[in-house]
Amino acid sequence: METVNLIKATLSDIKDKNFKLAVLPWGATEPHNLHLPYLTDCLLAQSIALDAAEKLYNETGINCMVLPPVPFGAQNPGQRENTFCIHTRYSTQFAILSDIVSSLYYQGIRRLAIINGHGGNTFKPLIRDLANDFPDFIISVTDWFAIVPQEEYFENKDDHAGEMETSVLLHYHPNLVDMKKAGKGSYHPFKMKSLNEKIAWVPRHWNKASDDTGIGNPSKSTPEKGEKYAKEVVKRISDLFYDMAVSELY
Repeated sequence: METVNLIKATLSDIKDKNFKLAVLPWGATEPHNLHLPYLTDCLLAQSIALDAAEKLYNETGINCMVLPPVPFGAQNPGQRENTFCIHTRYSTQFAILSDIVSSLYYQGIRRLAIINGHGGNTFKPLIRDLANDFPDFIISVTDWFAIVPQEEYFENKDDHAGEMETSVLLHYHPNLVDMKKAGKGSYHPFKMKSLNEKIAWVPRHWNKASDDTGIGNPSKSTPEKGEKYAKEVVKRISDLFYDMAVSELY
């Protein structure tokens, strides 16, 4: 396996290699029900990114570097009030992303793939602005959890810390999951019918929408389900990495 993890890499590991692509996992710091760690979004985004980068190298010999995950995301009212949940404004996220892009650009790297693990993060407006500032720098973003439909893999739909996230974390980091503590992840919908029908959108007040910060029942989670789901996600993201490494946009 080629070095793809900047958390572990030294300068001697990377100085003579030609990296076609940088990969940036981006998560959040927030509670995930009662049984998953605060950094679940970071851990999952990074694990998926590392597997995809390794798959790319093993199959094609193309080097891409997975950067350390950004652990700060935008939070809903109600979630932000939970102890040690960190809310980061989009203006702050833009400043962080801008500094990362400018650093990579100065070093000659022109491709960045963001692997997003947090539903509250919205990168499209940020990327549009940076596309004007760096017109020859390509930035893609994908929500890893939205690529593959859940229905064929899980019994209960996962919105936050439910069966899907729990299963995938059981696959990658079983020592960080304590199923004995898991809440039911019950969801309380809006009283406004139009909002439930998605005619309009307002942010959910998290502690009114959920009893335990989770939305989705994790009780039937297994590492086997997580492995099967992650394998398909990794395949598709590895294909994305290949396209970004070898292809032009137009």
